Amino acid sequence: MDFQAFVDTFSAMTCIISIEKFPDGHFGNIRLVVGNKAYVASIEDPNNFVSNQMVSNKFIPDSPYENYIPKDLNFEDKCYRCAVLKKPSHEYIHPDRYTFWLDMYFMPLESDEPNKFYCSYSQQVTIKADSGMMSKLSADTSSAVLETCIKLRGTKNFKHTMDEVMNDIRAICDAKLSCILLTDEQERKCTVLCQSSAPEVHVIPMQDYIEKCFDNFYDIVETWKDTIAGSTCLIIKDQYDMGVLQERNPVWFDSLRGADVDSLVLFPLEYNDMLLGYIWAINFDVNNTMRIKEILEITSFFLASEISNYQLFNKLEIMSSVDQLTGTYNRNAMNNRIIRFVSEQDPKPNCYSVVFADLNGLKQENDNNGHIAGDLLLKNAAHKLMEVFPECEIYRAGGDEFMIIAVDLPEQLITDRVEKLKKESEDPNNISFALGIFYDDKGEDIRVAMRTADERMYADKERYYAKFPERKRK
Repeated sequence: MDFQAFVDTFSAMTCIISIEKFPDGHFGNIRLVVGNKAYVASIEDPNNFVSNQMVSNKFIPDSPYENYIPKDLNFEDKCYRCAVLKKPSHEYIHPDRYTFWLDMYFMPLESDEPNKFYCSYSQQVTIKADSGMMSKLSADTSSAVLETCIKLRGTKNFKHTMDEVMNDIRAICDAKLSCILLTDEQERKCTVLCQSSAPEVHVIPMQDYIEKCFDNFYDIVETWKDTIAGSTCLIIKDQYDMGVLQERNPVWFDSLRGADVDSLVLFPLEYNDMLLGYIWAINFDVNNTMRIKEILEITSFFLASEISNYQLFNKLEIMSSVDQLTGTYNRNAMNNRIIRFVSEQDPKPNCYSVVFADLNGLKQENDNNGHIAGDLLLKNAAHKLMEVFPECEIYRAGGDEFMIIAVDLPEQLITDRVEKLKKESEDPNNISFALGIFYDDKGEDIRVAMRTADERMYADKERYYAKFPERKRK
């Protein structure tokens, strides 16, 4: 066949790809045999924005494909399935190495050479994602993705739903284990959002595994981006792929081998160009690789969006309820808690205590050493209260005043802690509080408890300054 004449009949960027079968039975040596004018221009023409993102800007017929794009196991698998297995395919993807989306078409061609196989490869480029192209899925894939979307959109319990989704994904992959791992670049840590394991597999929770077996698993996770090497995902399905992984990332390869991992599919979860984490499945059904890839490529797109919204909601909730300086709950959270208490939206406790704690000496610290020192004193005071009342709710009511709510804890326990804190407060080297407490086991209005505890706190402050007049604020 005159390959050049064949590709010249196409208006879209088109080339011919060859793949060779070696004596030991494996396939490789993938080459770009010829290209039409549009395809060659995408490599050589400096005015073509695709050309600026090629490894080489000179097209040489029958050259290894790696001359133009970095080695890509997904691309190689596409070529093998099309040229050797005679399976045409279409894919619309956004490889991380490019700023554009690729609409890719592979068609098998006949070959007269027993150890060489051919396929045509055509591509179209879009600068932005085309939702119409993304939605062109098989009925089977569409059904799987739609089911995930419905679950996520209708949930009132995000984490529970993510567990269900993870079970579904593991079942689709027929994998031994699947997991979503969230990453925090600033804190250099990663946390497991959800995981699913096959019934016959007995594994410890993934979070426990990464914490017990690694000094900092994030050190490995941050290498995954380079290991994926600009592709959409990483799929390890056989010994050849494992060899590529060993070459790219020997440390991770060793850890996978140590965990008896024979196959792996790994997708980054990205939203608005920000990496949120990864979804992966290990020891999956490699005979179903293309269906798994197609489903996860689209599913991960929606999962990343939902995870981003969930994280944003949590951040807003924290900002609205947590005091940014001390880490205690803020006044807004305190007011909401009291409203729920009074309206009985929250379960009514058998008993509760309210403690007011006013920090002594903040004004002097601000006046003598500046507000940075004063802020540090407030932080240390909050940490002290968290240490003394670890199972209680602690609120910064305002300024240097804190309120503690202790639910269903014995009166004597809280009273002893308050008395111990009062005694420690008399030492000028310690953080000093004026404290007032009210205990209720008769269902009194919590607002009465707050007012009484507040009055007792001011009485304790008068006692404190009467005993130590030199420490009285001026």
